Amino acid sequence: MINKSFFSLFIFALLISCKSEYKFVLKTPKKIPSNQSLTISLSEKNDKKIDSVEFSLDSKKLKSESSSLTIPISKYKLGKHTITALVFYENKTKKVSKSVYFMADTAPTLYTYKIINTYPHDPKAYTQGLEYYNGYLYESTGRKGTSSIRKVDIKTGKVLQQVDLDKQYFGEGITIFNNKIYQLTWQAGKGFIYDLKTFKREGEFKYTKSREGWGLTHNGKQLIKSDGTERIWYLNPKTLIEQSYIEIYTNKQKVEELNELEYVNGEIYANRWQLNSIIIINPTSGKVDGVADLNSLKTRIEQVQIIDNVDEVLNGIAYDKEHDRLFVTGKLWSKLYEIKLIKKE
Repeated sequence: MINKSFFSLFIFALLISCKSEYKFVLKTPKKIPSNQSLTISLSEKNDKKIDSVEFSLDSKKLKSESSSLTIPISKYKLGKHTITALVFYENKTKKVSKSVYFMADTAPTLYTYKIINTYPHDPKAYTQGLEYYNGYLYESTGRKGTSSIRKVDIKTGKVLQQVDLDKQYFGEGITIFNNKIYQLTWQAGKGFIYDLKTFKREGEFKYTKSREGWGLTHNGKQLIKSDGTERIWYLNPKTLIEQSYIEIYTNKQKVEELNELEYVNGEIYANRWQLNSIIIINPTSGKVDGVADLNSLKTRIEQVQIIDNVDEVLNGIAYDKEHDRLFVTGKLWSKLYEIKLIKKE
């Protein structure tokens, strides 16, 4: 009898406890186009009294005088954001958080291309980075034991100058900035700095936030780095520490495995690993403004050499701003192409 009474009392106490527990519901869409306004609301499941709510988007507080609000998001970067509600009730506080993804407001513009010129390219060059500077191509090659930086004559494909990396390193993207060559390594967690004229190594820098080293370019003020994810990082020009990033999204999905980068007329051009295309990215928001289908370049290469479809893919973008020339090649491709992108009708 004592056991039954104790059990009944326990159940009663449990029910009272459950009834008194607050259950907050934070409502926000999972995905939303950046041209729409975001509506956020906080409620208590059983309509219990809430004293007040403070909302935050990432770490920034949002002004609200009620348990709901609507804000425009067009000025925010695309990608994952965190909505947090700090709830005040019964002299208590509780945080409730939820993720929301800001998507591009329109689909990317589609491009095809026209070949302007074709040049020879070293078929032993496992191209990881490509840069045009003062009439020459500068190239970074990869794979442990064959990684290098090179100065190349465009018309002949002849290597005019070369420095090899230690066998422990897998070379990745390069860019020329303030008369220095900056080169990434893949998984070693660091990059190297060279004198532009002599190719003498002058220093190195570490990745502190980005995952790996893939592609590298610059906008005249900061170095811009990809790490194989959907993120593109902006590096401090003096310390080379990752200061900020954008996340790359279309109107439907994030775009991962971004590889070689080139800054072209205010936008970031990127190769995507194993896909023979160029992704055109807004450098502020992360929106994919355009996609250029270059698959037929791979078909063209296959007519003159046998390639590995998994590994020997398009990778290498260089831009001659003075003459408005765009160059592309691939890993172990025997040709370098000067192309012009054309909008599809």
